[in-house]
Amino acid sequence: MEYLQELFADRIGGSSFGKQAELYKFEKIKKTRRQMEREHPEIPMIDLGVGEPDAMADAGVIDVLYEQAKEWKNRGYADNGILLFQQAAAAYLEKVFGVGGLCPETQILHSMGSKSALAMIPQAFINPGDITLMAVPGYPILGTKTKWLGGRVYPLPLLQENHFLPDLNSIPQAVLQKAKLLYLNYPNNPTGAAATKEFYKAVIEFAKRNQIIVIQDAAYGALAFGERPLSFLSVEGAMEVGIEVHSLSKSYNMTGWRLGFIAGNEKIVKAVAAVKDNNDSGQFIAIQHAGAYALGHPEITEATCEKYRRRHELLSAALRRIGFLATPPKASFYEYMEIPKGTRDGRVFHTADEFSDYLLRNALISTVPWDDVGHYIRISVTFVADGEQEEARIVEEIERRLSRCELVF
Repeated sequence: MEYLQELFADRIGGSSFGKQAELYKFEKIKKTRRQMEREHPEIPMIDLGVGEPDAMADAGVIDVLYEQAKEWKNRGYADNGILLFQQAAAAYLEKVFGVGGLCPETQILHSMGSKSALAMIPQAFINPGDITLMAVPGYPILGTKTKWLGGRVYPLPLLQENHFLPDLNSIPQAVLQKAKLLYLNYPNNPTGAAATKEFYKAVIEFAKRNQIIVIQDAAYGALAFGERPLSFLSVEGAMEVGIEVHSLSKSYNMTGWRLGFIAGNEKIVKAVAAVKDNNDSGQFIAIQHAGAYALGHPEITEATCEKYRRRHELLSAALRRIGFLATPPKASFYEYMEIPKGTRDGRVFHTADEFSDYLLRNALISTVPWDDVGHYIRISVTFVADGEQEEARIVEEIERRLSRCELVF
């Protein structure tokens, strides 16, 4: 029916919905990738752009899911979660991050992954005209929902010279007067940057001074190399101003399981729980049992961290030999680097999108471009490889392909 085109909400494009010819970044990458795979079936695509683990969940986690899925009592709605998972989350935060004293019943809420939690948070706080402060580049969902609710997003550029931490002192007073939420994400996607305790202290003081709620997205929080992971909630005063969002996706190789939790300030958690009641009926109870088992075995994450650390060292060294300013991050599975100027045959790269497309077409290497603040590509060490020998072989192949491109820096 023709009238349907006029009924789409403005937030998704209104009467223009479905008619836009422009391809969004990830769709464009997928389209080009499929084309190159068809044209060069003899050359395996090397995917450095994927933002999810390459491994299966731990066998013990899978076993718990299997056993609990057979239980009649677990068949029904989970609503806002089971106490077993909340208790496991509290114990996990204390053991891994040193965050003690959390009440499982009132300060922890399970979610169907961190994305759904981030999507629900603005519904608890944003009215038309309110502002969310968000780092750029970054994960967009909380900003998208802020706009859908009639709010505005004020971008905070992440600059290399500031260690990819936002400059909170640069925000105009007129913006601060309407700001309600400050969204942080450390360890950071896409930059791989890690926050410091000093930075979090400044954030807490900033939030108190300006009466702002802090939302710290810790989806990559436990993936730290060489030192204890840092939680925002471990810093004095954090519980008074905010919450932290955790996910089992990255740290426990459980992306498709869709399980995470928020923790922190009791009033904020209660508000999000009220919104959640009107959005979903909770994650499958058997998955929550499996998640509780996972959280009780942080050694699973420690083994994953060792794998990523090893891959970062291999890949960074190879990229430096090509000419990139590549440095292994302190956490996460991402590396973020400026693009080259061009190639020796005279090609010039004006944007990261151009360079990423060039790598797909000329080296069959998939990356993610970011042109929000400067021109960078994001690569991930979650490429599929079975064991250390295969990892080394893939990195050698990456170096070989990039060398043939004759890049100019």
